Amino acid sequence: MSKSEIFDSELFVQLSAGLPRQGPGSTEATRRAFSMVEGLPARPKLLDIGCGPGAQTIDLARATGGEIIALDNRQRFLDEMLARALKAGVSSQIKPVCLSMFEMDFSDASFDLIWSEAAIYIMGFAAGLSACRRFLKPGGSIVVSELSWLIDDPPAAARDYWAQNYPAMQSFDANRKIAADAGYEDIKTFVLPAADWWANYYEPGEARLDEVRACHASEPEAVALLDDIRREYDLFRAHSDAYGYVFYVMRKPA
Repeated sequence: MSKSEIFDSELFVQLSAGLPRQGPGSTEATRRAFSMVEGLPARPKLLDIGCGPGAQTIDLARATGGEIIALDNRQRFLDEMLARALKAGVSSQIKPVCLSMFEMDFSDASFDLIWSEAAIYIMGFAAGLSACRRFLKPGGSIVVSELSWLIDDPPAAARDYWAQNYPAMQSFDANRKIAADAGYEDIKTFVLPAADWWANYYEPGEARLDEVRACHASEPEAVALLDDIRREYDLFRAHSDAYGYVFYVMRKPA
C-alpha cells in the first residue's frame, strides 16, 4: 500500500477516527489568522475547503456568526464535524457538502472568505489558489495553511523525506510570489508554532499509531506504512526549524 492509497483505506479510518484534527493547527492559530482578515461583512459567507472533522469550521462559525459551506469528500468527517458543531451550538450556521475540491462548482463571486487549513496541498498550492479565486467576491479574502520550507538549506533527512512525500513543497518566499502571481494582494503570513503540530495532531496520532500497528503486526505492508508515518513524527522532532505550516492570508482585489 502506497502512502497515497492510505486515504481510501480502512487503515486510514483506524488511524484518524475521532482525532481532534487531521493536520497541524489550533483554535489559537485559527483565531490569529482570522484576526488578519479585513473588510468582512457582519454575517459573511464562507467556504471551508477540506474541512475534515471541522475543528476550524466550528471556530470560524463562532468568530464570524456567518454561514459556512464545509466541504470534504469523506462523509464520515462531515458527520463527525456536524456532531461536534451541534454540541458547540453552531450547527445551524454550517452546511456540509460531500464533494471533492477538484469538483467545486459554486457560482462565481459567491464567498466573502475562503478557508483551507492543511488541505490546499491536495490541489497544489498554486492550482488551489487559482481555482478558488473566481469563487471569491471582489475584495474577498482567502486564508490557507501550507507546508513550507522555513530555511534556505534544509537538512538532507528532511529534504529527502519531503521529496518523496510532498515534492511540490516550496519556500516561504516562493509561496508568497505564487500567491501574488495568482492575483492576490495584501499577503500576510505567520508560521504555525511547533506546539500546534503536537497537541492536536502528532501526539494523539502517535498514540493511535501504536494501537493500530499492534493490530496489523502480521501485515508487512501495513507495518511498513505505519513505520513511515512514525518517521514523519521523528523527523519533525529533529527538524522543526527547517519546515512548518505557514498561514497565508490574502485578498482578491476589489
